[in-house]
Amino acid sequence: MVTNSIIGRKDEQSIFQSYIDSPKAELIAVYGRRRVGKTYLIKSFFDNKFDFAFSGMYNTSKSVQLAQFQSHLEKYSGKAYKRFKDWFDAFGELQSYLDTLQKDRIIMFLDEIPWLDTPKSNFLAAFSQFWNEWASMKNNFKLFVCGSATTWMLSKFIGDKGGLYGRVSRSIWLRPFNLGETEQFLSDVKGIKLSRYQILKAYMVLGGIPYYLDMLDKRLPLETNIDRLFFAANAPLQHEFDFLFRTLFNESVIHQKTVELLATKLKGMTRQEILSALKIKNGGSLTEVLDNLIKCDFIRKYTAIGKTEREAVYQLTDLFSLFYLRFSTDNSGRDEEYFTNNVGKGPLSAWSGYAFEIVCLLHLAQIKRALSIGGVISSCHSWSCRPFTDNNGTQWKGGQIDLLIDRSDDVINICEIKYTNDEYEITADYEEKLRRRATLFANTTKTKKALHHTFITVYGVMQNIHSGIVQSQVKAEELFSI
Repeated sequence: MVTNSIIGRKDEQSIFQSYIDSPKAELIAVYGRRRVGKTYLIKSFFDNKFDFAFSGMYNTSKSVQLAQFQSHLEKYSGKAYKRFKDWFDAFGELQSYLDTLQKDRIIMFLDEIPWLDTPKSNFLAAFSQFWNEWASMKNNFKLFVCGSATTWMLSKFIGDKGGLYGRVSRSIWLRPFNLGETEQFLSDVKGIKLSRYQILKAYMVLGGIPYYLDMLDKRLPLETNIDRLFFAANAPLQHEFDFLFRTLFNESVIHQKTVELLATKLKGMTRQEILSALKIKNGGSLTEVLDNLIKCDFIRKYTAIGKTEREAVYQLTDLFSLFYLRFSTDNSGRDEEYFTNNVGKGPLSAWSGYAFEIVCLLHLAQIKRALSIGGVISSCHSWSCRPFTDNNGTQWKGGQIDLLIDRSDDVINICEIKYTNDEYEITADYEEKLRRRATLFANTTKTKKALHHTFITVYGVMQNIHSGIVQSQVKAEELFSI
């Protein structure tokens, strides 16, 4: 049932198909951040043809949810029911209806399932009973559920220690589009023809979130689209950031504050630094918050060469959040054409450089492929060193490398990431800086591996007398491979 009409998601579709074809009952849970396309994927894969489907509603009471569930069941079964007293009653009637179906496969879909678990509703207990006492015994029954509330999905459903313990056949973390999938989506679904440079710019603002990309209007220039979405009066994404966290996390305030803090420290912060800045006393709760944010593609955790696990750094990598917090948090008095009027200038110029770094970090597989090292075992790190004086009295200025690719074939790629609207020109001073930094890195890390200078740029490195230091390079267009 894998379909070419769905952009990307080939692995997820293959997983779906394998569980549909299995000889036993299956419970598949799909989770990921809101707007990433979970519902679209499942509905498109099955062509919206289910034996029963229902979606939870945000911030809605148990009685309303039950009434809507009953209405949907009446539509599918063609039968009228008395008002459901509770979720046990609802699932009992659902079971009776499904028992009447004489089919090779019965496909059921529950969307936004966390929103059904309202306080004191006993939804999860009723669902567990439905699955354990009936559904799991039906070899032709395939139940797909999805939800954006990550903490609920991971702790109460996928990781449940009670009635659903070990019952989920497969959990699938749905991630945002990469650049290649974004290009395909804009072209094939939206009919928007942009250059790869423009697509890169759109990605740096919106990330690979299909819902946001779908809001682009093909009749408008990209810059005008960004202004319309973020800066115009009643801009549709003006309140998206707050709503996103409220619907994703039970403890939304602390998750949101963590992301807002990391937006002020672009290179990231250690767990202890975050604890201190947010004045959090319970370190365990922060650990859960950071884990949730990683699983929802808001942040990444990395360890620099020479650093311990306790010194691991958490860095904001969600492009939408970065742009929103930098430029759209307070729209009062803001130029409604701010992006158009300031692109490439001042704060937007500084943002562009960092946003491109994030894009590269999100496309490490494509970078390795472009360097023809996709099959080489490697790990990616950062590195930094403060100024110091060595045993010979030599003073070193210190240095920092944002991306190192440490390879098993005894090579380390020292990556320079540069965002420019033309070829990047290496000057004499910059060449000398690169050489000194490589020497510093080799001396302080004691590495015996060969060091290769790699430049990752939009349009490549300009050929001049200083460009010979570059041993390999990756252009932005190579990040678009799927």
